[in-house]
Amino acid sequence: MQKKIPRLVKGAEEFGSEQIKAFTPRLSRAERQAKGKSLRDTCPRSSHANWKPAPDRPDPISLLLEANKGRMPELVPLRHGRMVQSPFTFYRGSALPMAADLVATPVTGIRVQACGDAHLCNFGGFATPERNIIFSINDLDETLPAPWEWDIKRLAASFVPACRNNGLSESTAKDVACTCVRAYRERMAEFSEMKALDLWYFSLEAELMISTIKDPVLRKRVIKRLAKESARSRGEELFPKLVSGEAPVLKDQLPTIFHWKGHRPGEILSAVAEVFENYRESLHHSYRVLLDRYEMKDFAIKVVGVGSVGTRCWVILLMADEGDPLFLQVKEARESVLEPYAGKSIFPNHGQRVVNGYRLMQPASDMFLGWAKGIEEGRHYFFRQLRDIKISVRVETFGAAEMSLYAQWCGWSLALAHARSGDSAMISGYLGKGDSFDKALADFSVIYADQNEKDHAALKSAIKNGKIEAAYDEETK
Repeated sequence: MQKKIPRLVKGAEEFGSEQIKAFTPRLSRAERQAKGKSLRDTCPRSSHANWKPAPDRPDPISLLLEANKGRMPELVPLRHGRMVQSPFTFYRGSALPMAADLVATPVTGIRVQACGDAHLCNFGGFATPERNIIFSINDLDETLPAPWEWDIKRLAASFVPACRNNGLSESTAKDVACTCVRAYRERMAEFSEMKALDLWYFSLEAELMISTIKDPVLRKRVIKRLAKESARSRGEELFPKLVSGEAPVLKDQLPTIFHWKGHRPGEILSAVAEVFENYRESLHHSYRVLLDRYEMKDFAIKVVGVGSVGTRCWVILLMADEGDPLFLQVKEARESVLEPYAGKSIFPNHGQRVVNGYRLMQPASDMFLGWAKGIEEGRHYFFRQLRDIKISVRVETFGAAEMSLYAQWCGWSLALAHARSGDSAMISGYLGKGDSFDKALADFSVIYADQNEKDHAALKSAIKNGKIEAAYDEETK
């Protein structure tokens, strides 16, 4: 008789449900694929194509204003100014309204560690601790366990406003969205066949991504851009742009970088030092030893992105010696936009929630990634290096060929992130070898992009009528 595998019962609350799973007999890969395929009966792949706003759909402008709660009031108009520039910039800042829309869409019931805001601008290249350049999701502020479909729908749909913004045709926009989903489906099938450790070690390295470029002119352009961005993003390259003075302090560059009211450059408050010490304790011991080589010299507020504008985000300057800087980015971690629909985070600190998401979804994460509780009650933060060879992607310059290639890379990357935390065999079994799901999400993407334009127009009208205040900076010109 086969020996029965013990199950953890007594004291389960000490370990949590994830640990209990380790004691549960597992289905084979073939059985999980078959189970995924059977889900088509209750959730047909074609059903993902249809979407229309519910009669009781929350007003997107009201949700936008709701998301402003707790943000720095002086920066909220700048958030509106960045979002209103185009339907594409509106889409980038509207993770909360879309989360409210996605909850009513069909799902299979399979959950993964979701990004929560998987639009195309939240992907890019960055350096591993071994200094290799890999491509992955690089913004996980909203990460939370949730249905896998929500991420791929937000990602695929983001390509339609991006294509429209660049003046590409409607057929191109739909084809690009379909390309993204096809890449996700085909790569998920590959990942489902890999051994567990091989999958965990796998990453989309720069050389691998470049090898997929067929056009020699485009390949040469990507290699040149990669080399330029790699040099530009290093700490020593950032130093003269961000720092001034013999006693190095951060430059005020209004309205995006500035020191806290009433505090002098270079003044390190005891409360800030306390938060930094709490962050230090969240690091692995070996990384604490490295961090201790540096001394904090200054900190300032740094406005970033579109959706994050108004949240408390900081940049910290540390020095190990003259000409040896370290820049840390500190971002406020608030409740994920998915939590009202997917359930509360198991982590008491939202910074810890974000850090856990990075470590689950990225093949390699920043060694300075950590979290801390803020000075103010209820505020949480996560820390990471500021632009550590971060390869920014200028999607606003993409033509059809570049957009299609980038859609493949994003779909590939998202599939890897989901395969790392979820059941790739079951998801692949559901998706299958045909293009039914690809076409369905391409249709959904166009429909949702049309709704996004209506929501953007509502914001534009609210600003014009004086109901909402907007401010503008260099990024909105």
